[in-house]
Amino acid sequence: MSGTTIGENLASVMHRIERAARKAGRDPGEITLVSVTKNVETKKIKEAMRAGARVFGENYVQEAEEKIENLKKARLSWHFIGHLQKNKAKYAVELFDMIESVDSVELAKELSKKAKKPVDVLIEVNIAREKTKTGVEAKNVEKVAREIAGLENLRLKGLMAIPPCHENPEMSRPYFITLRRIAERINKESIPGVSMNVLSMGMSDDFEVAIEEGATVVRVGRAIFGEREPGKTAVKTVGKN
Repeated sequence: MSGTTIGENLASVMHRIERAARKAGRDPGEITLVSVTKNVETKKIKEAMRAGARVFGENYVQEAEEKIENLKKARLSWHFIGHLQKNKAKYAVELFDMIESVDSVELAKELSKKAKKPVDVLIEVNIAREKTKTGVEAKNVEKVAREIAGLENLRLKGLMAIPPCHENPEMSRPYFITLRRIAERINKESIPGVSMNVLSMGMSDDFEVAIEEGATVVRVGRAIFGEREPGKTAVKTVGKN
């Protein structure tokens, strides 16, 4: 990636999305690219905007707040994709168009309570039951979906997952298949107010496989913005979120 611009990287990712969709017999227009901007400065986000990016993903509420404020005149959509603590719920519902990482009924209730208007959410599924990751266990997803369905200010649109990290993208395929099947099973239950039409899965190393298995949202950071600077962290955040 050395020597390429953010615009060139974005064009390459978009081409790969289209190619993967065509391979799977899908319409590329069904797939939303979320450009992940954790630890990415605003001027680089603007470069991506000039190249056509319109949906961005952030992992930290406070880091995102400054960027969203700086770019509020642009017509952008912002997704929250990190671990969200309940004490940040009131800020998250004001800043983001979608919260992809709802990992408990307790968090969902807090989001609904703090929201002044309906917010789109996804249930984060801990698809491999990894102790280092948050998320709802696969066996509990339907129960959580039914709980969220009863919350006034949340609109459940689907599922999100992060499979275990592997060098071979094919190793992610079984997890993507599992997530899709969970969504299909819940859709068959026809729970009032619940849609499972959004599957957010696939990142820089495996998004093409995810698209082949039904992803409607892919979250790509490194393939667009390059490797983060060594030692660079979200210093503007306060605590973990």
